[in-house]
Amino acid sequence: QVQLVESGGGLAQAGGSLRLSCAASGRTFSSYAMGWFRQAPGKEREFVAAISRSGRIEKYTDSVKGRFTISRDNAKNTVYLQMNSLEPEDTAVYYCAANVDSAATSTSAHEYDYWGQGTQVTVSS
Repeated sequence: QVQLVESGGGLAQAGGSLRLSCAASGRTFSSYAMGWFRQAPGKEREFVAAISRSGRIEKYTDSVKGRFTISRDNAKNTVYLQMNSLEPEDTAVYYCAANVDSAATSTSAHEYDYWGQGTQVTVSS
């Protein structure tokens, strides 16, 4: 079992920044890949970013490339999502997720086994 707790969401103005954190517990953190997903009202959950177990591989959806950065600190059992140059279209509930059963750094929500409760990010124009 893996427990995930997100924090760091809130309200930001367009062009501003927020940093999300996701604290993990229950299994050896460095043994599984992590991802961030988001869901806006009336829309399906979508992939945002993923990072491999070691942190060497990062993947991003096209709309956030150059603006968002995923990172992890295996000593602190935490994954981060630094969000810069925020846009109103980034408004959503953001979820972190753990992929414990595959060595791949997946962009598919179906590959992830454990999910956090989500944290709201609202970007005003």
